[in-house]
Amino acid sequence: MSGNRFDPGAGTARRGEGSRAAAGARPLRLLFAYNADSGLFNALADIGHKLFSPGTYACGLCALTHGLLTERAEWREFIASLEADCEFLHRDELRRRYPALAVELPAVLRVTDAGPAVCVDASTLSACRSLLDLKVVILRRCIGSARDG
Repeated sequence: MSGNRFDPGAGTARRGEGSRAAAGARPLRLLFAYNADSGLFNALADIGHKLFSPGTYACGLCALTHGLLTERAEWREFIASLEADCEFLHRDELRRRYPALAVELPAVLRVTDAGPAVCVDASTLSACRSLLDLKVVILRRCIGSARDG
């Protein structure tokens, strides 16, 4: 994975290869927050949950963007194509970084100097039935609205 970290030591960050911010302009920053905790034990528990009871899995973002063991190639390519710096945090990492932030997870947030603001909420993510649905929502609500001002 290549990319810039917003905050060293937390989460995973990638800069979309499509990022073409104007000289001196701040690039768009998106934060993808999973409704799952970090760590090996939690990852193994999530795999088991996805395998044995996928209908009750709590993270719709994970369910759409990851297979049983790895991130879907189509999702990786989509993130790389975005004109944005993208960061991925688990629930516990998000809570450590933004302890005052009260947001239902999973969610996608746009990060500005004023802090993070939700551009795709948990209910909208839950309504996405496919990776295509998710990509369209992100482009409309996070990327498109940032371009429009």
